[in-house]
Amino acid sequence: MSEVSLRGTVTIAIVSLLSACAVGPNYHRPKVDAAASYKEAGDWKPSEPNDVLDRGNWWEVFRDDDLNKLESKVDISNQTVRAAADAFDQSRALLSEARAGFWPTIGASVSKVFSGGGSGAAVITGAGGTGTGGTGTTGTGTTGTGGGGTGSSLGLLHKSGITDTAGLSGSWDLDIWGKIRRTTEGARATAQASAAALAAARLSAQAQLATDYFELRAQDQLQKLLDDTVEAETQSLHITESRYKFGVAARADVVSAETQLLASQAQQVNAKIQRGVLEHAVAVLIGQQPASFALAASTMRTDVPTVPAGVPSALLERRPDVAESERNVASANAQIGVAEAAYFPDLTLTGSDDYSSNTFRHLISLPNRVWSWGPSLAETLIDGGLRHAQVSAARAQHDVTVDNYRQTVLTAFQQVEDDIVTLRVLEQQAVIEDKTVAAAREAEKLTLNQYKAGTVPYSSVIAAQTTRLSAEQTALSVLSQRLQTSVALVEALGGGWKAQDLPLP
Repeated sequence: MSEVSLRGTVTIAIVSLLSACAVGPNYHRPKVDAAASYKEAGDWKPSEPNDVLDRGNWWEVFRDDDLNKLESKVDISNQTVRAAADAFDQSRALLSEARAGFWPTIGASVSKVFSGGGSGAAVITGAGGTGTGGTGTTGTGTTGTGGGGTGSSLGLLHKSGITDTAGLSGSWDLDIWGKIRRTTEGARATAQASAAALAAARLSAQAQLATDYFELRAQDQLQKLLDDTVEAETQSLHITESRYKFGVAARADVVSAETQLLASQAQQVNAKIQRGVLEHAVAVLIGQQPASFALAASTMRTDVPTVPAGVPSALLERRPDVAESERNVASANAQIGVAEAAYFPDLTLTGSDDYSSNTFRHLISLPNRVWSWGPSLAETLIDGGLRHAQVSAARAQHDVTVDNYRQTVLTAFQQVEDDIVTLRVLEQQAVIEDKTVAAAREAEKLTLNQYKAGTVPYSSVIAAQTTRLSAEQTALSVLSQRLQTSVALVEALGGGWKAQDLPLP
């Protein structure tokens, strides 16, 4: 082996050894204390099997064909989800950009240069005089007149040539201190954070769609309730008018019945506003123009499926927003290494291999070759504290992401606890409300019969009707809240998403 080859081998070995290190702290996930169980769960038993969130399409637990069809359009048409997907694509491109730093940069150039020049001498006479131009290497003198006299001058010599050049050049920034590796590490974590943000956007859109859908169905149910109420009160008015006609009821009873009917009709009309608003919201969530979307009225389910909350520690792996926040911590940690690498000199290998000739035919030949290569070391000696400030800023940013991560985890625990207690209490309230509705209906029926028999005034009928309508509206509101909170619990638990679903770009 020649001495040159031996030196090259040793150089490569040294560079490889140095490249094995990387400045900056290695990443460790921030510690978070998690309780052994959710406080609000108590003895509350979910109604669905434990694998409900493992099936992917979590909304299918509600067994609603219309909802299933709508949810299938979220990924395709929801603009917020598509924007998050585009942001993820951008982050992957930035990761590829960071990885490109590991490789040398090689360029090629080809040029053809035309050049020219000349020399000559001239003597110019002033006004009224004559002059004779000298003789140059090539060319002839010229004679002209001006200023009342004549003169002659020798033109400049023109000589042209053509130079052809071609060559390759390259440079390689050796990642001795791990700056490129830390940059790539941060870009990878950022890309994973974008993937988690995409999952969070998708889950949020799906949950919002389900929430709006069940609220819309509650409006459908309310509309039917008010329609039935208007019909029943119309019959009551006819009964009152008949009794007044035969002289067994006062005119005040008729007026009261009309007033009650008009009030119910006003509610009947007003209920259409919120229904229309919710229909428009559903249209936007699936990426459609509200003008081109319509959802036919339908009945509302009366049972409420729920899902098990599991243990709090599992939540750290099941929520995409928690994963996004954790990946942001990893990215910020890598930026500390990038900032610290600035303290150390940059080692760059550069080289070129060029050919230059005045004839293109024999351009690529050994006599026309000029090559060079070698390392260069660059170090900043004085920067006024810039690097120190950049490292301090990177560490502070890392601390910010850690605090945000822990706050995100605490908020996640809070949301699950809130949804559990809400579902548990509403479930108990629903039992009471159902009994209240049954009793109110019975009271209304008995009071109307008593009024027909003339034993109670019509004001008692109005009171019974008002109580029954209020009880049914409250029961419907509780049912709607239970369904919406069930969706919220699924969202709070991550909708079946897992941290293992994060891509490894």
